[in-house]
Amino acid sequence: MKVIEFTQELTSCACSSRISGQIQGRGITVEHGDGVGLQMTPISLAIRTFRVQAPRIAIAYFHTPTFGGSRAFIETEEIQGPEAWLVKVVSTLFATSRSKDSCLGYLRDKLTPLIAFEVIKRYNNPLLGVEFLQFSRLNLNLSHCFWTYSLLLRSLCQMGLHDLATETYDYMKSDGLSFDSALLRFLVTSYAQVCKFDIVKKFLSEVEREDGGINSFVYNNLLNELVKRNRVHEAICLLKDRLAPQSPPDTWTFNILIRGLCRLGEVDKAFEIFDSMGSFGCLPDIVTYNTLINGLCKANDVVRGCDLLMEVKSRDSCSPDVVTYTSIISGFCKLGKMQEASVLFEEMIVSGINPNVITFNVLIDGFGKSGNMVAAKSMYEKMISFNCRPDVVTFTSLIDGYCGTGEMSLGLKLWDVMKTEKICPNIYTYAVLINALCRDNRLHEARDLLKQLKCSNIVPKPFMYNPVIDGFCKAGNVDEANVIVAEMVEKKCYPDKVTFTILIIGHSVKGRMSEAINLFDKMLAIGCLPDNITVGSLISCLLKAGMSNEASRVIQMASEDLSFLSYRKTIPLKAHIEIPVAA
Repeated sequence: MKVIEFTQELTSCACSSRISGQIQGRGITVEHGDGVGLQMTPISLAIRTFRVQAPRIAIAYFHTPTFGGSRAFIETEEIQGPEAWLVKVVSTLFATSRSKDSCLGYLRDKLTPLIAFEVIKRYNNPLLGVEFLQFSRLNLNLSHCFWTYSLLLRSLCQMGLHDLATETYDYMKSDGLSFDSALLRFLVTSYAQVCKFDIVKKFLSEVEREDGGINSFVYNNLLNELVKRNRVHEAICLLKDRLAPQSPPDTWTFNILIRGLCRLGEVDKAFEIFDSMGSFGCLPDIVTYNTLINGLCKANDVVRGCDLLMEVKSRDSCSPDVVTYTSIISGFCKLGKMQEASVLFEEMIVSGINPNVITFNVLIDGFGKSGNMVAAKSMYEKMISFNCRPDVVTFTSLIDGYCGTGEMSLGLKLWDVMKTEKICPNIYTYAVLINALCRDNRLHEARDLLKQLKCSNIVPKPFMYNPVIDGFCKAGNVDEANVIVAEMVEKKCYPDKVTFTILIIGHSVKGRMSEAINLFDKMLAIGCLPDNITVGSLISCLLKAGMSNEASRVIQMASEDLSFLSYRKTIPLKAHIEIPVAA
């Protein structure tokens, strides 16, 4: 559109609201009746016909039933011509004008809830959108549509601005609008994820009061978030006090609570919830049984897990699957009962249930820990025959098993196979091999692995470095041990109690008592509490070095923690204490 055509369109629209448009040089002045003008250039308003797509986002979550009746479906339409132009004019005026009062009369005549929605959507900025919402409600008495509030509430929550979202919800209530099921479910989950459970309960209470029932999906999302945060008993109270009377729970509801209780180790209470399912007309499914069986096996009650497996087999409504069998097999492996695990494994295959990678991994790990590497290797070969690709857990278990049986060369060979297969080692793979090399007094090879770790993306833990630090300290090379500690810190892996104990003993044995004392002071300064080995070793070395005053100070500092009050009585200043070997 040419500049003059654009100006004519602006003038035509402005006349209907007593606004006159005129060309002034290269700009356009929109002048209200009070004489206050707003300068806008044709470039800033885009010299062409605008085609603004009406709320397509409604397809995703706007066109859904609301509580107390269905919300009318709005057909997708295009805002064209003057209305599309108006969207941009309003957006620009509000965002840039210092004198918003000058356009109030024009906006009162032209602004509609749908155009306001398009303006807010155009900003793509929830903060500016809320400001426009507040401005239009206060100054224009505009009641906004559901789509506007849904867009803002979702955007604000996604930005973590839940307090501002709550304020926006209050505006929504004032406009006489309520949640639909999709928006309520989103808000319940979002607020629960930031632990604003009081506001969640407020939302639910208001919806229950206004509309009656609440979809069980909404409650289940809330229960799930509570369980994730180990607030399982609060979730159970919510079920009894609010969910059961308002909206009948389903099997998923009970599965969430049972999973939470099993995770806390409260398997007996989980069975109480399980036994109450029938009173609500709910039948357990295979997920219910698998959760209980897994909880029992983690509590080392594999016998009850097998009994529950027999119950599942006897039911018509569900059948055991690979998760069911794998949970019990894992339980037997943890107890070292590899014969029972093998029998169950064969039973699973005969039943037509194929094992998965996890099934093979728990068996390989179990055989490795029991020292039966022949069976572990056989299981590995069977894994290949079932087209299950070995992963990092498989190789780590095999390496651990070979190293544990003294077959270090086979463990290192598997390390090379991992590289060939492009399977990246994890933190435990490194730790297993480093520990084994240090036990075999192959410190420099372990040191090389730490250098490889330095170049990887793995976030290390102190237990990976401690065996190497301990090895160099025992060999009298505390300077190299200090270098390794510096590399730890460089990788944002900070010394723990074991690291400090190793270093304190290592420096003390070398007669570097001032450095040992500094390490002890630093340990306390960062809140890493020493144990009996740390304190006892340092005091013994201080006494041997004739530093009784420093020994007294260490005892005094240790006694400030309740766990070391006994030192004054049990460690006389002239006592001879053997230095324990750091593990």
